[in-house]
Amino acid sequence: MKMSKPILALFAAVLFYSCSTVPLTGRKQFLAVSDSEINQSAAASYQQLLSDPKTKVINGSTDAQRVKRVGNQLAAAIQQYLSQNGYGDQYNFKWEFNLIDSKEVNAWCMPGGKVAVYSGILPITQDDAGLATVMGHEIGHAIAKHSAERISQEYVAQGLGAAVGVASNTSNSAGLKIVNALYGTGKDLALLHYSRSQETEADRLGLTFMAMAGYNPNAAVSFWQRMAAKAGGNAPPEFLSTHPSDATRIREIQNRIPEAMKYYKGK
Repeated sequence: MKMSKPILALFAAVLFYSCSTVPLTGRKQFLAVSDSEINQSAAASYQQLLSDPKTKVINGSTDAQRVKRVGNQLAAAIQQYLSQNGYGDQYNFKWEFNLIDSKEVNAWCMPGGKVAVYSGILPITQDDAGLATVMGHEIGHAIAKHSAERISQEYVAQGLGAAVGVASNTSNSAGLKIVNALYGTGKDLALLHYSRSQETEADRLGLTFMAMAGYNPNAAVSFWQRMAAKAGGNAPPEFLSTHPSDATRIREIQNRIPEAMKYYKGK
């Protein structure tokens, strides 16, 4: 059967954009969206959030300085690893680290290295190592390009033709609509909900990243135990959640600590 030009174009786009491997884990992944497009959209949403009058960015405080210091140490260690292992040209991140005044127990990293930490999580992180655990995990999502994977899945779900358009034209309205819907804008930033497998991969990457930056990976266990205590058993059953159960996450982290310790030299 003779293939139509759109179908041939789709196959060409899939072949071009799907050849990607996650650093450290070696997992192969399907990507149907370019880094430049997704990073541009994420950066725009990040700046809109920070400039929103309702967003209170904390500057100059001890905690704000700590967020930037720990973030920059992680970024430097990660960029060095990527460059030394042949990934440098794939991650043209423009890192930013900001502390936001909010009671929400949360932190996130958008594609391109745009990081936000909410002050509500600081009582649980407690120290630099706890903060490195959180930030390393969130950065892990960005390094593993989990957002691009989810967006690629949306393209497939909504019609593969959109993938061809966005792969070749950054002004494609259908593609940008999907990107913007996934990220949202302003105060009510609609961040992606990752799958359990992606959460586990981000935990694994985060452990190694914090070790590379000089933070003891064993601190991650204590942090997630504190997070579990904070939740107070109110988390949904694991099979109904996009995140691993607390017990599963802690067990997996404990199993991965020996791997991460190979990169730990202490401070």
